[in-house]
Amino acid sequence: MTSMNLLLNDGASLPALGFGTYPLKGAEAIRSVSTALDLGYRLIDSAANYENESEVGQAVAQADAEGVRAVVTTKLPGRDHGYDQTMRSFEGSLRKLGRIDLYLIHWPNPRHGRYLDAWRAMVELQRAGRVRSIGVSNFTEQHLREVADATGVMPSVNQIELHPEFPQAALRRIHAEFGVLTESWSPFGEGRTFDHPAVTGPAAHYKRTPAQIVLRWHVQLGSVPLPKASGDERQRENLDVFDFALTEAEMAAITGLGRPDGRLWGGDPETNEEM
Repeated sequence: MTSMNLLLNDGASLPALGFGTYPLKGAEAIRSVSTALDLGYRLIDSAANYENESEVGQAVAQADAEGVRAVVTTKLPGRDHGYDQTMRSFEGSLRKLGRIDLYLIHWPNPRHGRYLDAWRAMVELQRAGRVRSIGVSNFTEQHLREVADATGVMPSVNQIELHPEFPQAALRRIHAEFGVLTESWSPFGEGRTFDHPAVTGPAAHYKRTPAQIVLRWHVQLGSVPLPKASGDERQRENLDVFDFALTEAEMAAITGLGRPDGRLWGGDPETNEEM
């Protein structure tokens, strides 16, 4: 069963599960994205800093020619924050990808203080019909408030590190309040909870893998996980999470695996710099 769709605050929709492309490159990236599209993925996540936009674009163009239409996402790198820089960076990504459906600011880089100008450019790109939806990644509540106050446009998506050891409950509540959809990068958290009874128990009960249980947890949270898998079987397995449901107790047990030090990658968005 393929993914259902979720409504964004701008009226567009997004599949409830996507395909992450980091760190795929070269021929492996083209093959993996093509296979994912063949299997039924309809949300492809890339970024300028993944250095694979050209390969993703090739796979997407082939799928488009065959009548398979997926939502294509990419992200603005920190070095291109600023109004004019964002416009130029968008054009560069567009040439490589062919089209961009969802455009995100990759990290806020608050020390540099240029993400508001980047957001203003993205709002203009959306208003001009150059991109369907715009959003952000790794933004805090404060960052979300600032861009919305500056432009009157709330991001449609905030893509954040989210997995059982880092469930981001407070930020997810803010997203719900603001009408922002949560996307989850690193949705497995390196698989560190795959052998925990909160995951292995439901896996045995539903005859599913630990990865499928964790992805189902994301789906029921209302977040959109973006797992990466280069192998066909794992891609198929990751997409096959829409024909069973976890109980409230099972969901709570997995969320309960959260740790104060659960963040694995990237660091604090208040101080991390991604250029």
